[in-house]
Amino acid sequence: MNLFSDIRALVIDSLTAMVSDGALPDGLDYANVTVEPPRDPLHGDMATNAAMVLAKPAGAKPRDIADALAIKLSADPRVSSAEVAGPGFLNLRLANPVWQSLPKAILTSGVDYGKSTVGQGKRVNVEYVSANPTGPLHVGHTRGAVFGDALASLLDYAGFDVTREYYINDGGAQVDVLARSVYLRYLEAHGQDVAFVDGTYPGDYLIPVGQALKTKVGDAFVGQPEAVWLEEVRNYATDAMMALIRTDLASLGVEMDTFYSEKSLYGTGLIEAAIKDLDDKGLIYRGVLEPPKGKKPEDWEPREQTLFKSTEHGDDVDRPIQKSDGAWTYFAPDIAYHYDKVQRGYDLLIDVFGADHGGYVKRMKAAVSALSGGKTPLDIKLTQLVKLYKNGEPFKMSKRAGTFVTLADVVEQVGPDVTRFVMLTRKNDAPLDFDFDKVLEQSKDNPVFYVQYAIARVNSVLRKARDTGVAVDDATLADIDLADMTHDSELAVARKLAEWPRLVEIAARTNEPHRVAFYLYELSSDLHALYNKGNDVPDLRFLQEGNTHATQAKIALARSVSVVISAGLGILGVTPVEEMR
Repeated sequence: MNLFSDIRALVIDSLTAMVSDGALPDGLDYANVTVEPPRDPLHGDMATNAAMVLAKPAGAKPRDIADALAIKLSADPRVSSAEVAGPGFLNLRLANPVWQSLPKAILTSGVDYGKSTVGQGKRVNVEYVSANPTGPLHVGHTRGAVFGDALASLLDYAGFDVTREYYINDGGAQVDVLARSVYLRYLEAHGQDVAFVDGTYPGDYLIPVGQALKTKVGDAFVGQPEAVWLEEVRNYATDAMMALIRTDLASLGVEMDTFYSEKSLYGTGLIEAAIKDLDDKGLIYRGVLEPPKGKKPEDWEPREQTLFKSTEHGDDVDRPIQKSDGAWTYFAPDIAYHYDKVQRGYDLLIDVFGADHGGYVKRMKAAVSALSGGKTPLDIKLTQLVKLYKNGEPFKMSKRAGTFVTLADVVEQVGPDVTRFVMLTRKNDAPLDFDFDKVLEQSKDNPVFYVQYAIARVNSVLRKARDTGVAVDDATLADIDLADMTHDSELAVARKLAEWPRLVEIAARTNEPHRVAFYLYELSSDLHALYNKGNDVPDLRFLQEGNTHATQAKIALARSVSVVISAGLGILGVTPVEEMR
């Protein structure tokens, strides 16, 4: 049930009737006709722009269309009034029975209320985290992991067939550095004094890896040249780091469908196949790039390279894919990886990158556009930095990691549920301050607490009702007549509940799961406001002493709120609490 879609359908039907009546010409396009909440709630429950967008193609004044449309809409029993405002906007107020029917729909559907078919039949690949397998995940990865996982859940809720994917960057020079760092810990496990030079990883997390390597191979690599041990240690260390990363992700409740290795692109012909695809389309050539901005002529050595005509697909400059010595650039395997995604037949690709990858967006979009012939859209979401605080001071670095705060540090401090919710209290491209003290506060200023408290409050009411012998199971509550639900505070909660299906579709279309967190806070605020108003208005209290029917009617609305909040928290990957402690 999507009330906004239902009323939009009513608007379209009314416009079609006006065409039949001769009030509008035939052949009008209704695609841009919307029904949405008015900017000012005082103006009504919903507003439509139909008259404004149809006036020009209809050759009529917006006000005239709006006046005629208002008459048609007012004839429907769901519409209590239709008022024309300004040059031709139409504000609608819905009859109380519309709002009174919502709890039944919600309690009957459960957490499926709000699920959408907007993505039905569409396959989407969401790639996120994709951290280099050189150490534990840090707080920046945490935000990307939460955002990507919540986005995948949102798209699944909206009807998409979703694949969650992690791209293992195990084909570059960084894994050689990892191998050398583990080798130092291996020598250390044999009692040798070692020094971590610049460029190696000094974190304590590699100590057990070095010790485990000693257990596996004994002293076979001690004193041996790098050529003897590098490949085996690299593979061993990468596997150990991926096991650590999987553990970190699991602690946050993140499970991937696919782990895709960059190494699998090399020596298998996949890179060559991707570049050939582009070459066959006339997008590969030999050339010399202009000097980068800020480079003086004497600093620039022009070299002929193999280039991709990315400018033909929206990039600022063409990009090198093969160096003058024949080696692939970093961009080449990324092209091949996305070529493989396109070949797998996805209808939509989404990459979640850290803020430091901003310069990579246009070239990657150009590559996917070229590889798919413009048929497969790629949306790249950048997650901005997270600043950590404790007691008002910047949080100290992790000794275990050596240079950064780990995902494990954050989860250990506040738990996975708080971590996930807080990471979604800002849009992904906005910086986020994460204060370990504030996110645990029990106050309205803490959205995590405020939303969880709404569910706990409803659960408390349910327990008290049961203790008095009142049946409050969802099936019973769904059958309760809510004709007496007429107070503005109660109707405000119902109106907010009606927004949920629309919110899901908007968030899914824009790939913005933070909208869910914002909505849950607003819905919780309306529930708390209604509960608190009961202190002054006895008729609004959820428990109506001596009146079972009234109690069940009040609780039906409250229980509907907790159902929707539970659905929203499910999308965010947060477990609803039974009670606050």
